Amino acid sequence: MFASVAWRRIALATTALAISFVAEPMTQTASAATEVVSVVNKTPITSSDVAKRVAFLKLQRKTGNLQKMARDELVEEALKRDEIARVRMSVSTDDVDRSFAKFAASNKLTPAQMSEILNKAGVGVEHFKAFIAVQMSWPRLVNARYGAGRMSNDELVKRMMQNKEKPVTTEYFLQQIIFVIPESKKGKITAQRKAEAEKSRSSFPGCAQAKDFAKTMRDVSVRDLGRLMKPELPEEWKPLIEKASANGTTGTRVTEKGVEFLAICNQRQVSDDAAAEVVFRAEDIGKAKKGGEDPNSAKYLEELRKKAQIVNP
Repeated sequence: MFASVAWRRIALATTALAISFVAEPMTQTASAATEVVSVVNKTPITSSDVAKRVAFLKLQRKTGNLQKMARDELVEEALKRDEIARVRMSVSTDDVDRSFAKFAASNKLTPAQMSEILNKAGVGVEHFKAFIAVQMSWPRLVNARYGAGRMSNDELVKRMMQNKEKPVTTEYFLQQIIFVIPESKKGKITAQRKAEAEKSRSSFPGCAQAKDFAKTMRDVSVRDLGRLMKPELPEEWKPLIEKASANGTTGTRVTEKGVEFLAICNQRQVSDDAAAEVVFRAEDIGKAKKGGEDPNSAKYLEELRKKAQIVNP
């Protein structure tokens, strides 16, 4: 039997996932057979999936028609997962594992203890991690699609007048250095590639010579990311970028492409109209999240639903 555990707030990517869980002893009854209950764009949702989500909802102390709630949630996640895969904006397995470990630690549990609780409750670790992956990845798509929407000049002037002074933010010019790991070798040479990436940082010659530098090594690519302001930085890179020195490099991260680090080609404080717009837009997104789901997320999901093939046998 497990003691009650209050699962505290955890930030996942740009979305704060607030869940109040209470772990209780549960006895799982084996299902006679797993059947398909919905199909979303050729992706089946099974009765086993629904049972795991029902168990998840029970941990959250949700009430009502849990079967319907579970199926509705899984259909939405299937729509999001398809779109995440289509635009190739999924977080990596390592990102999910780190969030899982952080979630466990925030509740004074080890990942193994957290896994035991989830398995005992009938949720399962993989089901929970799949949920985390969508929660982390989806806001990136929404921000990429709607975050670049321009403010009108009148709206921008009005906001600056309300603010009384033009916002100041940091502008970065970045390069992405990728030590590529082929899909067939993932998990086999990751440690080796990480060591190579870390070693290369000490002799990185700067952005101007980066591409020539990459040619001296095996399977290394360089991508110019251009101008990014602080509110636009990807959440998973932001702490590393802020910690790095000007004209230096960030620490490495294992991603779906391989092992990466970023080079800070230049950084400066800016307070022009473009910077003000980025800051104001970031403030609006933050306010929307505090008040509930970003309305752009609901809009995006509704568009996907209209185009999707959803079959309920």
